[in-house]
Order: sequence, then C-alpha cells, then structure tokens
Amino acid sequence: MKRSILALMVVLCASLGLISCGGGGGKKNPPSGLEHRVLASQGVTSTSTFGSLVIIDANYDILPRISPLGAGSRPGLMAVSPSRNIAATFDSSSNTVYAVDTTKEAAIGSVHIHGPTYSMVIPTATPFGYAAVPTATVNGFTFVGAVEVMNFAAGGLTTSIAVTNAQTVITNANGTQVLVFSNDSNSVTALSPGAAVPPVDTSCLSNTPNAVCTIIPGFDRPVYGIISGNTAYILNCGPQCGGTQASVMVFDLPTLTITKTIRVAAATWALLNGSTLYVAGTSPTNHACTGQTTAATTCGLLDILDLSSGTVTGTAVITDGYHWRMDLTADGQLFIGSHGCTNIGNVNNPSGEVRGCLSIYRTADSSVFIPPDNGDVNGLQGFTSRPVEYVAEGGALRVYDIPQDTLHINADLLPEGTIDIVGYVGDIKAIDFF
Repeated sequence: MKRSILALMVVLCASLGLISCGGGGGKKNPPSGLEHRVLASQGVTSTSTFGSLVIIDANYDILPRISPLGAGSRPGLMAVSPSRNIAATFDSSSNTVYAVDTTKEAAIGSVHIHGPTYSMVIPTATPFGYAAVPTATVNGFTFVGAVEVMNFAAGGLTTSIAVTNAQTVITNANGTQVLVFSNDSNSVTALSPGAAVPPVDTSCLSNTPNAVCTIIPGFDRPVYGIISGNTAYILNCGPQCGGTQASVMVFDLPTLTITKTIRVAAATWALLNGSTLYVAGTSPTNHACTGQTTAATTCGLLDILDLSSGTVTGTAVITDGYHWRMDLTADGQLFIGSHGCTNIGNVNNPSGEVRGCLSIYRTADSSVFIPPDNGDVNGLQGFTSRPVEYVAEGGALRVYDIPQDTLHINADLLPEGTIDIVGYVGDIKAIDFF
C-alpha cells in the first residue's frame, strides 16, 4: 500500500512539476536565500583597502550576514541588465568594470577599460556591455575617446570603437544599435557595434557614414536620451553645456532623422512614463528659486512634456546642479537627483535650513519637497510592492518612507532610517523585480 502511494506521488510530481516536490519552474532562490535584493556599491573606507557590492535584504532594509561581492577599491557607477541577471560596477581606482551573476551571487569576470567611464549599459541577458570612455587612447592610434565593448565572460575587451570624447551611451532593446553622446558636440553618433572590426575600429573617424558608424548633426549639446521602440528622445543640454537652446528632440532610429523639437528650460536627464516625459536641468539664466523659501540663489527646473501633443504642460522649481538620476514611485512621487548642487546647512547640525541635491515632485498636485539632507545623489531605487525609496545621497543610503496619507505627504516624506553601510555608497540597483 505504501509503495503504491509513493509511486502515485512520483507520478504526480513528474506530471505536475510541483515545486514542493523538488521539480518544476518558478523563481529559484539565490544562494543567500533572500527573496528581494538590492546591490549597493560600497567604496573604500579609511580603515580598509577594498570596496564591494553589498547585498541588502530589501524586504527589511537590513544587511544580512553574507559576504559582499568583490569589486575593486572604489566601485561606484552600476549597470544592470534588463532581466537583472547581470550587474556590473565601475571601479575608479583601477578603471575596471566588475560583473556578477545575480542568480548565483558570484563573479562573472572583470574587464579593464582605457580610462574612467560615467556611462555604461548591459543591454541583454548575455555577459556583454558597452562603456563610454571619453579619454580612451590606444597605442598606435591617434584618437581620444571610445565606446568599449566588454566581454565579461572572457574577461576582456572585444572592441574599442573610436568615438571622440564619448561621454554617454544608450542602446536599443537588443543592443544592436547604440547612440553615443560626446562632450562639447552638436552631433550624435549612431553605432552598429556588431559590424565593428576588433580589436580597434576607427570607422567613426571618417565623416562618411558606413556600416559601423553614422554621425548625425543638428543637435545642441546632446547629453542623454531615452529609447522607446524605434524612437529616441534626445536631450539637448543647450546653454547649461555651452550651447544655445535646451530642448528634447524626437529622433527616428530606423532613418536616423530628427522628427520634432520641443523646447524646454534645461535638459540633462529625463524619465519616460507612458506619454509623459519628465525633463530636469539647471538653466544658466532662468534659475530663480521662485516659490521656495531658501538660502539657495540658484535652482533647477523640471519640465513635464506631453509627447502626444509635443508640448510642455507644467514646470516646477527643483534643486540645482547637474541632474543625472530620476525614479518614479508607484504612487507618483518623482525623485530627482543631481550632483554639484548648492548645499545649505548641515544634516548633522540641523538648526536651520538643510538642503542638498534631492528634490521630490508630487505628480498628483505638482508640489515639490526638498528633503533636509546634503550631498550628491548617486543612486535612486524604488519598488512596486513596498512604499519606500532608497536614496544614495552624500555617500549614505537613506530609506524614504512613502506615506499613504497623500494629504500630508510633503510634511511626512522624510528618511525613516539609514542602512548602515561602511564606506561611500556610489550607486544602488535592485536585482529582483518587486
């Protein structure tokens, strides 16, 4: 009888693939056993000579007793693949990018690049990535600047594609088309990296379009873009970067043509939500802190664009600096971060105004809240299942509680705590969907 029951159980397990029977699909827990994880890049401290990627239990905002992942001495900027199976961080002490397999919580490999990077992307679930390296030089060649194609599994560069002063890189969904933005340029470089010839490709040094590279003029100090399908929304920094007029240009990827221009006050970073594009920047002329009681004499601006009509439907005053981070919570709180902003007061001695590089724009009523904290904002990470936002500001990792009482959200939207990471937190990324 017992044998018959056991045989029946085996058949049921095989046919139904139940997880409880030890087989079947469903999400597999990583070695740490944590359901929801966030990685923080933790830089070197005064008492240690290493940095790491610290794993955070994002269900409880705590550091579990597990070993961090090695990432050089000063890891900062991070990139995560769309499926979140690969995460990479740039170590500024060695100009090396370290990659990890988040499902195994183990290193994949590291790649040394030809200089510092401030922008990199892992476009797919495969262990390849692109880094824009504005000062890259290669022996035997005369160019300065490149997009470096990184193969983490092999531990080296596949190709260095020469792009003068390459500063920022974005890609389409499968990584076959790359847009590059260079310092002090009025052009955008479009790459087809699959056609590049390793180890060094100089196709972009020619003014003639070719299979690898096309240089498109007609922009005004372009610095960043967001790709959605076959369309890119390209930010023209304009006067903030030494140009003429800040704007958003709608760019058709198949034909590499500009189809529309929408003027804005300033533009260095943006976030796309449906047909709404939020654009932030600091204008060198239109920078009054109108409507805010602050000792700061310079403020930034947030423009809200309706892409279906191609118009600016709203504007809000935010903190100044060079804006480079945004995140929108599930209930409509837009966190906006910059670096190099005007810091007011001291968070450790909050007897008066305290102000830094973080602004929070509430989409429901267009109000703006400036939290009492100091320092550059290096990372933002929110979640759909928890009303909190992780903010890496001034080297610390704050946890902001998002109140459900929307009538008092600006009065209550303050950090509820700090995750105690030793060292400077250079960036944060969720590696699980939640």
